Amino acid sequence: MGFREDFAWGTATSSYQIEGAVKGEGKGEHIWDVYTKEPGHVFEDHTGETACDHYHRYPEDVKMM
Repeated sequence: MGFREDFAWGTATSSYQIEGAVKGEGKGEHIWDVYTKEPGHVFEDHTGETACDHYHRYPEDVKMM
């Protein structure tokens, strides 16, 4: 499958997924950091503390695009 020359690529992210962790990188606490730590809000009490780890993997992520 090919794409036309004028095809415009795009990406989307969420700050909660890519800005790093409160503990490790000094990021301010996000409302989701609080919400996901309260029992019963998220399936199996998962958090997004690591998520896709874009904070550390952005060079690899950009290469994949």
